[in-house]
Amino acid sequence: MSADDARTVAEVVQLRNAAIKVDSPWEHPMTATVQVGAMRHGWDGEPPRCFVGREDGRLVVYGELSMSDWDNTHLAWVDVMVHPDSRRQGLGSGVLRQLMDEGRRAGRTSAGTAGWESAACRGFARAHEFEQKSQAVNRRQYLAEVDPGELARLYDEAAGHATSYELLRIPGRTPPELLDAVVELTAAINDAPQDDLDVEDEVFTAERIRGYEQANEGRRTTAYRLLARHRGSGELAGQTVVAVERERAEIGHQHDTSVVRAHRGHRLGLLLKTEMLRWLAEVEPQLRTLDTWNTETNGPMIAVNERLGYRVLGRALQFQRSL
Repeated sequence: MSADDARTVAEVVQLRNAAIKVDSPWEHPMTATVQVGAMRHGWDGEPPRCFVGREDGRLVVYGELSMSDWDNTHLAWVDVMVHPDSRRQGLGSGVLRQLMDEGRRAGRTSAGTAGWESAACRGFARAHEFEQKSQAVNRRQYLAEVDPGELARLYDEAAGHATSYELLRIPGRTPPELLDAVVELTAAINDAPQDDLDVEDEVFTAERIRGYEQANEGRRTTAYRLLARHRGSGELAGQTVVAVERERAEIGHQHDTSVVRAHRGHRLGLLLKTEMLRWLAEVEPQLRTLDTWNTETNGPMIAVNERLGYRVLGRALQFQRSL
């Protein structure tokens, strides 16, 4: 299907929201703006292939096939969603098989998928010979609950360990003079644990960073990138990025937070995230929630998020199998 097909997009949004009510009622509802932006741009400029299935003219199944040409060219990531009223009829299985066949035709040798933790999710994966390889946790911070005094204390604590660093606020697109350094910095995310997933390090380029920024704009979000720079060498040492929806300006999404290995041990993760909250309070005072994801084994980042008051919402299981 095409993102230009407004009628079908509206049906997909309805399906996704019906599934959210059953599977993950804590999630923010899907909107046509976010759906269309994701279909046109993907995460960073590589849009997925989108498929729908109908029963008696009613859209009941939605599937996505995502394949990167930047890296992990062995992998096809597949996602299937079935309307709650039409489950356990084999419809999801049919679309899943179609997605995997498309992946094989594209030369991929491995398939990955994910779903919210449940017996149904595990059973569906097992029925299609997927093995669980990792587990990720969705957390949310409610900004009205953030104590300004405690936030200031945490910021001061981190700043006391990071006196050799300065923070740079970058709203919107990365300035051209910083782009190459941001490309190099972004690769630090490869140190995040992947557990038993068969994945390679991601490869970042200036084109890919621009693709990510364009994707944010396509989803009608405003991105805020906060950089930590070493005063002595001028090297970028860490970053955190938040995207705030324009259509629903009370909703924000935490994207990448990472610190370059050579600069760890200076509380930069805590410094970046506390300063980001201070910045957002200035420029997005209406913001009410921030959602973030971490692999369950990413202890250091989870510790920072817990100190900031993030609450666990749900867990997503990640599976993989050969094609």
